[in-house]
Amino acid sequence: MKRDSEKNKYMVPALERGIRILELLSASPNGLTMPEMSPLELPPASLYRMLVTLSELGYIVREEGDRYRLGRKLLTLAYKTVDEHGIAEKSIGPMRELRDRSGETVLLAVLYGNEGIVIEEAVSSQAVKVSVRIGHHFPLHTAAPAKAILAYLPEEERKRLVDGIRFTRFTGQTITDRNSFETELNTIRKNGYSLDRGEELEEIRCAGAPIINHTGYPVAAIWISGPASRLDSRTLLRCGEMVRESAAKISRKFS
Repeated sequence: MKRDSEKNKYMVPALERGIRILELLSASPNGLTMPEMSPLELPPASLYRMLVTLSELGYIVREEGDRYRLGRKLLTLAYKTVDEHGIAEKSIGPMRELRDRSGETVLLAVLYGNEGIVIEEAVSSQAVKVSVRIGHHFPLHTAAPAKAILAYLPEEERKRLVDGIRFTRFTGQTITDRNSFETELNTIRKNGYSLDRGEELEEIRCAGAPIINHTGYPVAAIWISGPASRLDSRTLLRCGEMVRESAAKISRKFS
């Protein structure tokens, strides 16, 4: 108890409250209004001053309707943390080539805790296209990049992450049980690429493949993402082959 009290006396209350605001917003990608931040139990005047300060510093953004969400400055800090091996720099050239070859948006992601996080994007020039915000988080059981990485992880690490998955159903295509998911991972290891057949968003299709470093570890994944109207079953399989080739090209840069 004495040790805890000694630690507490060195804490800065204002800083602690600011971090709590950022943590709350990180769990709400669509942003929150001040009334929706009531779990923080902060006086409205204090909360408003905190929000203004964080907005002025670029860590949060105030949007129409007085909604606040995380700003790109904070996402940039996280991006620098997860991209410690220069993955984005090594990947962007092949990603652009793949985008031009497939005609669809190509993205790069890594695992971050029990989620995936987007760290780079090469946007399609099509009028109707997929675009994902840098720093966007996604679940492990539906997203092509997450499945591609999981499939190639060492068994113990893969098991630990799969044990933590809540198989939430988003669409009729979502995998919702452990056995089916393990079968899916086995298929990915066999084919060298993963697919998202509208498992989180019905109108979106994706094909992904892992980026493997010199030790054989999957450090990231790239994937093609586009509308279901263009990526039918046959086209999606062809995209799987293309993304596997591009991921292998990037992987060679780590050898």
